Amino acid sequence: MIKYTEYKYHAAALFTVAVWGATFVSTKVLIAHSLTPAEIFLLRFALAYVCIWPLSKGRLRADGWRDEAMLAAAGVTGGSLYFLTENMALEYAPASNVSLIVCTAPVWTALLLSLAYRGERMTRRQIGGSALAFAGMVLVVLNGRFVLHLSPKGDLLALSAALLWMVYSLAVKRIGGRYPVVFITRKVFFYGLLTILPVFAFQPFSVGAEVLARPAVWGNLLFLGVVASMLCYILWNAAMHRLGAVRTTNYIYFNPLVTIVTAALCIGERITAAALAGAALILYGMWRAERRPASGNKIPRPDVP
Repeated sequence: MIKYTEYKYHAAALFTVAVWGATFVSTKVLIAHSLTPAEIFLLRFALAYVCIWPLSKGRLRADGWRDEAMLAAAGVTGGSLYFLTENMALEYAPASNVSLIVCTAPVWTALLLSLAYRGERMTRRQIGGSALAFAGMVLVVLNGRFVLHLSPKGDLLALSAALLWMVYSLAVKRIGGRYPVVFITRKVFFYGLLTILPVFAFQPFSVGAEVLARPAVWGNLLFLGVVASMLCYILWNAAMHRLGAVRTTNYIYFNPLVTIVTAALCIGERITAAALAGAALILYGMWRAERRPASGNKIPRPDVP
């Protein structure tokens, strides 16, 4: 069974995925108020960076250019480039395709890390549980509509987003044991902001004060910046360091479940029997995967700020 000391990290991962699953509603609201995906990303990460700065004032840079390069890679793959590829994919492919492909990130992460780290290799029980959770995630994403329209450009962009998150997980794992979680997260925000700026050379930033003054706009930006970015990235990075990247990333399978529930509550989308069956599979698969964690996945408890 899961150790008592690990419960808070599992709760952190589950809370994070629950918030991330609900962010699409906020994003759609902001897009309806004429904000572009790049503008939304810039504003949410800028707000997150401002909020996290007082919590991480001691250290300004990493010890050596290699660590700094790894932090920059995390900021690009888990920040600017990830969000851009995911949002661009939605322009060319149906949302169901994009959700399904992006949520394969745990599969790619498990494959890469099982090759790179012996301690991240999955047991048969974990593989079986993850497979059941993946099958449940497919049912939830399709939500009773078993037709996928191939869109090579959009699907490849969605796959790129999933692979970028895999690289982000690897980067955070490699750097996580040497620096505080808050410092790593602040660096992710910094490099995410820095690398999104070239986009505005082609698509100028045009959000005015009148738009930002609207309650629907600043309210959703606060949610995306403070909760979904600042708080959730800290919790996610801490969970990855304590539980391991594979076990933490598996929680992404819950993302479509939260999304579909949020859509039903907020914009009246229908939840089908297939989606409910998928939810049951996700819950059972995750329980099975965590029932007997492999001894190789035990990671020394870090000092989490």
